[in-house]
Amino acid sequence: MSDVPEYDLKSGKHHPYHVPHASPWPLAASIAAGTLAAGTVMFMHKASLGSFHVGAKVLVIGLLAVLAVMWVWWRDVIHEAFVEKAHSKETKKGLRYGMALFISSEVMFFFAFFWAFFASAIFPTEAIGFVWPPKDIETVHAFELPLLMTMILLLSGCTVTWAHHAILEGKKDESVRALAVTVALGAAFTLFQGYEYWHAAFHFTGGIYPSTFYMATGFHGFHVLVGSIFLAVCYFRAKAGHFSASSHFGFEAAAWYWHFVDVVWLFLFVAIYWWGSMGAVPAAH
Repeated sequence: MSDVPEYDLKSGKHHPYHVPHASPWPLAASIAAGTLAAGTVMFMHKASLGSFHVGAKVLVIGLLAVLAVMWVWWRDVIHEAFVEKAHSKETKKGLRYGMALFISSEVMFFFAFFWAFFASAIFPTEAIGFVWPPKDIETVHAFELPLLMTMILLLSGCTVTWAHHAILEGKKDESVRALAVTVALGAAFTLFQGYEYWHAAFHFTGGIYPSTFYMATGFHGFHVLVGSIFLAVCYFRAKAGHFSASSHFGFEAAAWYWHFVDVVWLFLFVAIYWWGSMGAVPAAH
C-alpha cells in the first residue's frame, strides 16, 4: 500500500520514499529531446542533402519520439500510483514540489515576454515614432473577442474547481461531467484565439508590437492547448475511477496548471489587450 515504507537493501532499513523500477525512459527521453533540438536547428538553417530536406524530417521524428516517450513514461507513473499503489506520502509531496517548481519556471518565461512588451511600450524608440502602439498598427479591441475569451477561461477555472470538489466528495460522475465541460471550454478558447489570429490586421513579422503580442498571447495559447490535453487525460482517468478523495495528485497537477494559465491570461488581457492598446503613449525622455 502507499503508506507502507519501502526497504533499502543497502542500509537494511525502511524508508518512506518510492524507488522506481529500472526504466529505459530517461535515456529514451534524452535521445528524443536531442533529436528534436537538432532537428529544430537544422530546420531553421534549412539543412538538406541535395533535394532532401533533412531538418524537417529530423524535427518530425524528434517530436514524435518525445510524444511517444511522454506517453509510455506517464503510463508507467500512473501504473505505479493506481495499480501498484507505490506512491507514499513523501513521494506525493515530492511530486507536488516538482509541479510547483515547473509552474515557477513557466512564470519566468512569461516574465520575459512581459518585460519585452513593457520595455517597448513605456520606452518606444524613434524607429516606431516614439509612440505606442506604433501608428501603423490596428490593435485588437480588448472588449470584444478578448473579453469573451476572458469569460471562457474564468468559467473554466470555476468548472475545474467544481471537478476538484466532486472528487473530494467521492462524486465520480459529477467530476467527469465537470472535467468534460472544462475541456470543452479550453477547446472553445483555442478556437476563438485561432479566429482572432486569422483576422488580425498585423502579422508576426510586422514590427515590435506584433512580435511581442504574438509571442506572449501565442505562448499562452500553447499553454491552454497543453492544459486542455492534460485535463482530457484526467477526464478519461476519472471515468476509469483512478481518482479518490485521498489520492488524486494527477488531477491536482492539472488543476494547478489550469489556474496558472487563467491568472496569466488576466495579466495579458489587462496589459496587452487593454493598457497596451489604449492609444499613443508619448516616449519617456
